[in-house]
Amino acid sequence: QVQLVESGGGLVQAGGSLRLSCAASGSMSANNAMGWYRQAPGKQRELVASITSGGSTNYADSVKGRFTISRDNAKNTVYLQMNSLKPEDTAVYYCNVQYIRYGGLRSYWGQGTQVTVSS
Repeated sequence: QVQLVESGGGLVQAGGSLRLSCAASGSMSANNAMGWYRQAPGKQRELVASITSGGSTNYADSVKGRFTISRDNAKNTVYLQMNSLKPEDTAVYYCNVQYIRYGGLRSYWGQGTQVTVSS
């Protein structure tokens, strides 16, 4: 089992910044992808950004140029630096880790952290 603990959410004015952190613990493959997803009220959960253990990144078009994902493999921690925040970024942000084990995909989620951007 893998446990993910997120921190760093909160309330910020439009144009401001927040940094989310997610620490993973437990047994997991060193070859994995960690990512951030978000879900706004009445909407489906969507990918915000992801990063592999090798450092390859992927971003949603809506956050490119504003958000930066990074990770510290030694600490099994992933970060999301969010700049130039907009009210439409308001959502619950979830951390996720995925890896292959015994031929199957393992996927684990954090409990979520609220990000609210006021206009």
